[in-house]
Amino acid sequence: MGIRSTARRHALALALLGVAALLTTIGAHAERPVGKAGKDWGDPAGEACVTCHASQNPGLYWEWNRSQHGQRGVNCLDCHRADAKDKDGFQHHGFRVSIIVSPKDCSRCHVKEFDEMDGSHHSKGGEILASLDNLLGEVVGGPAAVNAGCHQCHGAEIEIGTDGKPTPQTWPNTGIGRINPDGSKGSCTACHARHRFSKAQARTPDTCGKCHVGPDHPQIEVYNESKHGILYRAKVDEMQLDSDKWVAGVDYFAAPTCATCHMSASPGEGPTHNVGERISWTLRPAISKRINLVKLDNGDEFDVPEGEPLPKVGDKQKGAKVTEVLSWEQRRSKMANICRACHTAGVVEGHYRQFDDVVDLYNEKFAKPIAAIMADLEKSGTITKAPFDEKIEWIWWEIWHHEGRRARHGASMSGPDYTWWHGLYEVAKHTYFEFIPELKEVAGAAEANRLLGEHFKPIAGHDWYFSGLNKDQIEKVRKGYEERYGKGALK
Repeated sequence: MGIRSTARRHALALALLGVAALLTTIGAHAERPVGKAGKDWGDPAGEACVTCHASQNPGLYWEWNRSQHGQRGVNCLDCHRADAKDKDGFQHHGFRVSIIVSPKDCSRCHVKEFDEMDGSHHSKGGEILASLDNLLGEVVGGPAAVNAGCHQCHGAEIEIGTDGKPTPQTWPNTGIGRINPDGSKGSCTACHARHRFSKAQARTPDTCGKCHVGPDHPQIEVYNESKHGILYRAKVDEMQLDSDKWVAGVDYFAAPTCATCHMSASPGEGPTHNVGERISWTLRPAISKRINLVKLDNGDEFDVPEGEPLPKVGDKQKGAKVTEVLSWEQRRSKMANICRACHTAGVVEGHYRQFDDVVDLYNEKFAKPIAAIMADLEKSGTITKAPFDEKIEWIWWEIWHHEGRRARHGASMSGPDYTWWHGLYEVAKHTYFEFIPELKEVAGAAEANRLLGEHFKPIAGHDWYFSGLNKDQIEKVRKGYEERYGKGALK
């Protein structure tokens, strides 16, 4: 090719680059909201914030710009403006602003969402000071681990320095139960990360998996192994995650996410930001109980375990008036309404039967008898009342807090491996071959055998431990092994 042809090619390339640059510029400007600032959108004074942050924090700016807030003209000042009485306010280029945008701030526009979140399980996530988990973190681990670990999911009380800004020890923090300077609890950005505040992001299981993960609450791992999780990954492009109206079975039907089951709508159920409203079992404590829900007129709510007295609407409870009482059956019905958007009644009924059976098995065969033995050891003075100062307490802690929770959550979310191998298998293994040997070490063989005879022997599921495995069953397994692996395979 000659020099003239090469020049023409270069000119064409430059022209194409110019067009691309022009289109990019037009596209960028097109993303700004139309209309007049202050009239059609936002506080006009906020334009200065936008202009400055576009150059100082371009990533933050573009996230805001492409969000629904940005497209509808809600600007920095609309959310970050602070009142004179706000202790977390400070002067910033002529404006009094706050770094923290609390749920109370968001409630200026999102009233329904705030009311549903306020008082829910999520909003109480930061109230962990009196928990065994927090004791382990603060004392056995150390405050730095709690600050960068526990508090980043649960939330913590944000401290404000003399300059009106959050202290580095307590900020950043987007824990779901964060205790804010204005007294509100929670963090909307735990699920709707700033500054995009995306619906789609909040609907993905990965968002929930930031906190619902690990040895004691592996919901994201359970979800990923379930049929629901498999279908979601295979058909994520069919999920319509950005849809304003996101109704299961109508706007999408490939698979549910965590948000689908716990928060979103179906044809028979409205959406809610109260993440615990559809939960009928509590799977967190050593022994699970079905739970009723009591809502109060101050926005707070609390659970009442099955069998305990329930207040009535209009009664006074905890300094407020009862506005609604949901039985555990009603809570379950709400969840079943979501399931029925895609499943027949028989499938839903079968799932709950299998789930209930696993929880009952864990409760009756393992949790209740071990808890009774631990109570007897404490009553007799064999162990102290202080937690975690004896090995047997650590063993029991991990049986219920880790393996027991995994089994229960596995069954609740259709995760077979977590129900059995990571769950009840480990509950059984550690009961028989860690807890019982340690019981004999702590209490002595005679007392241990007495306690086991009182609390374990009456339970049919423990027959094999006291009487040995059934010889006919062993022989059947032996034959199956030898057919598959050869004679003498099962020693």
